[in-house]
Amino acid sequence: MRAVRPYGPVAFLLECLPDEAVSLHSALLAGDLYFPGLVQTVPGAESLLVECSSISTAREAARLLAVVSVPPVSREVRSHVVRVVYDGLDLASVASAHALSTDEVVDLHTSSVCTVALTGFAPGFAYLRGLDPRLATPRLSSPRPSVPAGSVAIGGTWTGVYPRSGPGGWNILGTTAFPLWDLDRECPAALQLGDRVQFRSV
Repeated sequence: MRAVRPYGPVAFLLECLPDEAVSLHSALLAGDLYFPGLVQTVPGAESLLVECSSISTAREAARLLAVVSVPPVSREVRSHVVRVVYDGLDLASVASAHALSTDEVVDLHTSSVCTVALTGFAPGFAYLRGLDPRLATPRLSSPRPSVPAGSVAIGGTWTGVYPRSGPGGWNILGTTAFPLWDLDRECPAALQLGDRVQFRSV
């Protein structure tokens, strides 16, 4: 049974296994899993925030979601290949921190098949789960005031790509021209929850 934590009068936080939050969110969004009175859901790393229209529907939703089996995702899971030039400011320091060569860091990063577990921070930014644990590296002690757009980086057990320039504290491994955010597309964000991402060295 999943733990349920109150989050105001008509919302609750459902504590989930790492992949359950995205699967439940996707199933509710697609209508594969339904209950009346749902307003919105927001997936977290290991949780799902659920907002309902009333106290009674929130109670019923909490009872259901605490025990329901996670349905398979109905939409086709998309896969993306992100081509990276591994020339980042922190590549050597990440290698040194793990007693690896820079080539070994690149090999481990490109062999990781990652999944979009969260989105946020900036338009188009996706938190990617699935990084090889040998590359898990703490954030910088002092964030940089400006990180270039397209920077491919590691923050803790997460990896991702900065879609535009701005402040950031992750360890930069390289750069990519992959178009993460484009307002001319029907869906501006290229990476959606549940998508798979693999990096490739160029």
